[in-house]
Amino acid sequence: MKKTLSAVLALAMTMGVLTACGSSGSTAGTSGADQSAETSEAAGMKDIDKLTVAFVPSKDPDEIVTATEPLKGMLQEELAGLGYNVKEVDITVGTNYEAVGEALSAGTADVGLIPGGTYVMYDDGAEVILTATRNGLTKDSDNPADWNDGQPDPFTDEQVTYYRALILAGPSEKGKELADKVNSGEELTWDDLDSATWAVMSTTSPAGYIYPSIWLQDHYGKAITDLSNVVTSDSYGSTMARLASGQIDVMVSYADVRNDYEKQWNSEYGRDGSIWEEVEVIGVTPGIYNDTVSVSRFSPIMDDDFKAALQQAFINIGNTEEGKKVISIYSHNGYQIAKDSDYDNERKAQEIIRSMNE
Repeated sequence: MKKTLSAVLALAMTMGVLTACGSSGSTAGTSGADQSAETSEAAGMKDIDKLTVAFVPSKDPDEIVTATEPLKGMLQEELAGLGYNVKEVDITVGTNYEAVGEALSAGTADVGLIPGGTYVMYDDGAEVILTATRNGLTKDSDNPADWNDGQPDPFTDEQVTYYRALILAGPSEKGKELADKVNSGEELTWDDLDSATWAVMSTTSPAGYIYPSIWLQDHYGKAITDLSNVVTSDSYGSTMARLASGQIDVMVSYADVRNDYEKQWNSEYGRDGSIWEEVEVIGVTPGIYNDTVSVSRFSPIMDDDFKAALQQAFINIGNTEEGKKVISIYSHNGYQIAKDSDYDNERKAQEIIRSMNE
């Protein structure tokens, strides 16, 4: 699976590498591209024709593309200061998490911002270089009822390298029934959960599949695949819309999802009540190690020097206010150097998932 990439994806992500060169009109007949190359060479810089950065669709793809547009210029500026003249930065959003992992494995994406679960699934083709840091939340309890005070859950200034996944019940009749039981101190039964309609993300999503399945295993000896009514969503935005409309009763997500969709809950999804009152927590997973910035092992432009430059460029971007605004689309606040062994717990999680699905 890791080595398979559809021809359509490969074609879409490899087109446009060549840049057109026109005559400069000079008597020497030197093209603009030649002049640029000469300038770079004189300055001791290395030319990179195109850098492709791929994001997973954890939010609406159009929203990601719009929010990360400034990242193109930021990367070019930072990498220029590190000796690389990157002529073009192309930002793409995969159709699903696996598509980005496969693109890294195929070398059609150079850099991928992917969760730990996706990384360990594709670590024969991807190499982690950075771990994201994020602001902690004021709520961080293992008890789901502690999250249900009807009040917002603001971020703190503390930087953390983990986050939690939540099992959330919506405003449907079944969703309210489950939340009321949790808030009264009662334990949910398997029958309670199995009678609800759930929405999950792809199987490599830590918060949207892996850790909620581990939570079910720990509490009930079951997995997501044992639930009677499950739908798979393409993004958390579409999942939240389904929850608001009552199409589903339960969703699984990263812990700060209510912060991200607080305004849309009323303005776009048509709800009258607050998201903090109508979307309540019925389960809390252990901490999940943060997202990665990974590079392709098979990218033709990737070597140790360029990997080091990319590490420094992303760290520098995360240290600026402008950069923080861009990477906040993924709830990232900055980056620190990562190593492969940081994600050994994710590998254990994947093993648990595989054993549960056998």
